Amino acid sequence: MLGWLRDRRRKRVLAEPFPREWDAVIDAYVPLAWRLQSAERQRLRELVQVFIAEKSWEGCSGLELTEEMQVIVAANACLLVLDRGIDLYQDVDSILLYPNTVITPPRRPYMFETVRTPIGHARAISGEAMLHGPVVLSWDAVLAGTRWDAPGNVVVHEFAHKIDMADGSVDGTPPLATDRELADWARVWSAAYRDFLVRVELGITSAIDAYGATNEAEFFAVATETYFLNGDGLRGDYPELYALLDDFYRPDRFN
Repeated sequence: MLGWLRDRRRKRVLAEPFPREWDAVIDAYVPLAWRLQSAERQRLRELVQVFIAEKSWEGCSGLELTEEMQVIVAANACLLVLDRGIDLYQDVDSILLYPNTVITPPRRPYMFETVRTPIGHARAISGEAMLHGPVVLSWDAVLAGTRWDAPGNVVVHEFAHKIDMADGSVDGTPPLATDRELADWARVWSAAYRDFLVRVELGITSAIDAYGATNEAEFFAVATETYFLNGDGLRGDYPELYALLDDFYRPDRFN
């Protein structure tokens, strides 16, 4: 019943023509979409329309939310699911946009907690994806990723986390359909992650940013970012990992 209602709502959304100004925004600010063929571009339009309509959007800390902001975020996010569909973002309910870097407060001790170790300090974040919660993005970081030569893309990074979270866990493994896929993923992923940790410890650089050594969830997000922004570099350093991500995202348009 719920699926029927969802499909009916989506048909109504897609019955509306794609705004011409949204195409202009994608052309100007979403470099990852520049290589799309016509059929792929149309698929992206459809996903963007549904994504913007279905998700809750909020400008925070005085940021005035605009359609242009929504289109930039939605188009970057939807490129990750162009071949797998928007339902992969089932863990995304809302997107919170802040004007710049967000400073998170230090954690307070729980009631009756005896503090025996440091509990953390305030953190500066440009984006954060929360399991069963919102995606938080700073607009200045989003804009930094709109350049064709940008070294990073905070939208791709945080929505990669949400793809990881789609199966209810945050472990660097996205939803996979078969035991064979899971086994292949575990084999290739574990070997690449172990090798990457050694490289980082020894100070050996690679196409993947060292932040990926934080944990396997961050490795997935950073590797995804690298796959979309520097596929040749990733393929040169980790050919099996590149092939694994290529099998998952399947965007031949980028290679």
